[in-house]
Amino acid sequence: MKKIIALLCVVVALAGTLFYRTTLQQREVVILSTNDMHANIENFASLVTAVNLCRDSVATLLVDAGDRWTGNVYVDLAEGRLPIIDLMNHIGYDAATLGNHEFDKGAALLQGAISHANFPIVCANMESSREDMSTPLAAVTLKSKNGVRFHVAGVVTNFDGGHPEGSNEVYEGLIFSHPFDAATEALSAAKSGDIRLLLSHMGDDRDVQYASAIDCCDIIIGGHTHVVMDSVVNNVVIGQTGRKLKNIGATTIRLKGRKITSIDYRNIPLAEYAKDSTTLALIEQIEDNPKLKVKVGQFANAVSHVGFADLLTRSLAEAMGTQLAFYHYGGIRLAEHPAGDIKLSTIYNLEPFESKIHTITMTPAQLRAMIIAKYNDTENPKESHRVDLFCNTPYDIVIDSRGEAVDVRFPKLKEGRKYSVAMADYIGKKYPSIHGEEHTKHNILVTDVVLDYLKNHPNTAINNHQMQKRVKR
Repeated sequence: MKKIIALLCVVVALAGTLFYRTTLQQREVVILSTNDMHANIENFASLVTAVNLCRDSVATLLVDAGDRWTGNVYVDLAEGRLPIIDLMNHIGYDAATLGNHEFDKGAALLQGAISHANFPIVCANMESSREDMSTPLAAVTLKSKNGVRFHVAGVVTNFDGGHPEGSNEVYEGLIFSHPFDAATEALSAAKSGDIRLLLSHMGDDRDVQYASAIDCCDIIIGGHTHVVMDSVVNNVVIGQTGRKLKNIGATTIRLKGRKITSIDYRNIPLAEYAKDSTTLALIEQIEDNPKLKVKVGQFANAVSHVGFADLLTRSLAEAMGTQLAFYHYGGIRLAEHPAGDIKLSTIYNLEPFESKIHTITMTPAQLRAMIIAKYNDTENPKESHRVDLFCNTPYDIVIDSRGEAVDVRFPKLKEGRKYSVAMADYIGKKYPSIHGEEHTKHNILVTDVVLDYLKNHPNTAINNHQMQKRVKR
C-alpha cells in the first residue's frame, strides 16, 4: 500500500511539473534570421559573433530565407558553390528555404548543395520530376533547447511565368505551385501549440498580401526584394534584413506555457559586432585565389551605381558596334568603387549572372513602347515605376497624374529612324514589349566585353550623372 501511495505522489508531482511547464512557466526564444546574403562572406565573421552571443543568453534558432549565392565570385566560381554552405554549417543554421538564385547553376548543383547542408531546406511549392533533383520537404518541426516547438515551412516566388526568376531551361522538370496555397497547406499541418514560421522568398509586397488574408501563420521571415522591413500585418510579424548580410533579424518570442504573449522583430546591424577569428580564417581560405585579385584596369574617378551603368552600356555598344545599349537596374550588383585599380573579382561581382548579349534593331517608337511597358509593369511591381533601363543616350519618361508612364522623349534620336541596340539577355528575354528587327542572341559574356573595354581604355573615366529621368506631363 505504501508503494502505491508513493507512486501516486510521484505521478502527481510529475503532473504538476508538466502543468507548470506547459501552462504557467514564462519562456523566451529568439529567431535569428538572414536573407539574400548573395555569398557576401565578409560579414560572416560578425554574424558568428552575434549568433554566439545570443545563444549564450537565450534559446535560439537560426534561419535563412534564400538567395545564398550569386554575388561573390569567390563562392560562385568554387566547386558546387559549397563555401557558403560550409560557412552556414560552421555557424549552425537550423533551417532555410530556397531563393530564385539557388537555381542559377541548375538543379544538379543545387541538389549537391542541399545534400551538403547540415540543416533542412524546406520549400513547399516546388515539386521535381528530375533524376538529379529531389522534391524538398514542405515543412519541418524544430524544437528549441527550452522546449518551444516551431513548425517551419518555406516557399519561393513563382511569379515569373510560373517559376522563380531565371531562364526557362533552368526550371525544366520542376513545377512551382502558387506559394500562397502551398504555404497555407504546409502551415496548416502544424500541431496545437507550435509556433508557425514561414520562410518566404516571395518579396515584402507578396508577404504583406499573404499575411493580410490568412490566419495560419505567426511569423514570416522574408526575402527577395532586398528591403529592410519590420511590420505587423493581420497579427503576423514580418521581417526582412535587406541584403548582403548588413543586418541580422532578431525575433523575440515570449510565451506563458505554450501560449504566445508577445512577438517582437528588429533588424540589428552586423557592423556592431566584432569578427570571430576562426571564421575569419575560413574566409581567408575561401578567398585564397590569386587569379581573381589580378588588376584588370583602373578607374580615373570614384564610381557610383549609375557610373557602373555608364561602364556597362559603353562596353556593350563598343563591343557589338551598336548605336545604343541598355542595362537594367537590378543587374548592376555593385553600388560604388573608389578611384584606382580594379581587380578581376570586381568585374565578376559587378555582373555575377554570366549574362550574354542580345542585339536588335529598333525605332524610337519601339524603344518607347519597351520603356513604358517596363515602367508600368504590373507583373513585377518592384521593378516598375522607376528608371529601370539605363542607356548610353538620354531620355525622359513622361509621367501622368496617376504616376503612370505615358510617353518617352529622346532628345538625340530621330523618329522613324532605325537604331542598332545591344542589351543584356535578361532584358532581351524577360522584358515585355520588345519588338524590332534582326533580334540576335550572341554567345558573348557581358563580363568579357567589360574586361576588353577596360583594357582598351586605360585609366577609365566614368560618368556618374544619370542621363535618364522622370518628368511630369
